[in-house]
Amino acid sequence: MADPQGRYDVIVIGAGPSGSVAATILANQGYKVLVLEQQHFPRFSIGESLLPQSMEFLEQAGMLQAVVEAGFQYKNGAAFCRGQEYDYFDFRQKFSSGWGTTYQVQRAQFDKTLADCAAERGAEVRYGQAVTAIQQSASGVSVDVEPEAGQPYQAKAEFVLDGSGFGRVLPRLLNLEKPSQLGSRIALFTHIEDNISDRRFDRNKILITVHPEHAEIWYWLIPFSDGRASVGVVLPRERFDDSNMDRLEALQGYIREGGMLSDVLNQAYFDTAVRTLDGYSCDVESLYGDRFALLGNAGEFLDPVFSSGVTIALKSATLAAATVHRQLQGQSPDWEQEYAQPLKTGIDTFRAFVEGWYDGRLQDVIFAHDKSDPVKAMISSILAGYAWDTRNPYVSEPARLSTLAELCRS
Repeated sequence: MADPQGRYDVIVIGAGPSGSVAATILANQGYKVLVLEQQHFPRFSIGESLLPQSMEFLEQAGMLQAVVEAGFQYKNGAAFCRGQEYDYFDFRQKFSSGWGTTYQVQRAQFDKTLADCAAERGAEVRYGQAVTAIQQSASGVSVDVEPEAGQPYQAKAEFVLDGSGFGRVLPRLLNLEKPSQLGSRIALFTHIEDNISDRRFDRNKILITVHPEHAEIWYWLIPFSDGRASVGVVLPRERFDDSNMDRLEALQGYIREGGMLSDVLNQAYFDTAVRTLDGYSCDVESLYGDRFALLGNAGEFLDPVFSSGVTIALKSATLAAATVHRQLQGQSPDWEQEYAQPLKTGIDTFRAFVEGWYDGRLQDVIFAHDKSDPVKAMISSILAGYAWDTRNPYVSEPARLSTLAELCRS
């Protein structure tokens, strides 16, 4: 291990997807990169269904082959169910050019694969390292680190990227957090041995189910390549009382109310503890500042309904790494115009779709019987992660969703 007091070009907090991709891109360019990860990999993480747009970012970083060879479950679309209504989007039939397929992944293995790629490309990855403070100056930036073993130390660099995800290290240390405008919700989820034999279920697609009576409650079912699956339910925070609720009982109870989902999982074996993710939507005052930038969930997280988290994380890593490169080369990049605004283009598109999902507009569009093929291709592009393709009218003008919903209702 290098001298803890040594100076780096870039310190990356967190070895998750955003941190590992940013570290790999910068290491590929010859920079000295230190990745500080508080946990040890492999470790559990939620967010297992990738979007095809992610493949482009992995390809750009030179990490695609490792992901392809990892043996993950192939994915080509998303299916939706509400009572007796059912429809699906094939991501290969989309408006935007680019990848139309991707994978459903166990995040423990996926994240470890990416972190290993970063290390192989020359980034120094240290596990069991908690960042507890940051100091910024005209000459650089330093972070205080408390390792699991050994003495606390400082690491110094020209720039820091925070890819700490829900840990949100720099937002907490720099008082950047602000409330999300999205409603407060909670997710109950687990991994199961799914034992699915129902022919209506397509393992190549994530299944998103709407509760037959309460449209604000929805479920995900994400199949893996080994016969296991991730299953969860998302509900308004006020519907959940953790003080006297058995989480497994609660999750199974909601699944029994899920119509087709209940049939699909009637032979499932629940062998893993049920977890919760509470109050997950978050926002920050700024995505960047003096010698730092926030990546992925460390900056903003919307909602799990369209599996946008990893895609936004990888997009942020790609944009930030390019902007850091220009800064380290002695240029004076405009972080607002070159990082924050381009990233927010896609985030705002996803946000419009999340809001449309919960207020019913998007559900009406998805389950409409008379969607035109061109419109379905445009919606499919956004569901596939192409939320930055401004040629798509629903990206350049997300408010079009309201007009489309009205047409579908009429």
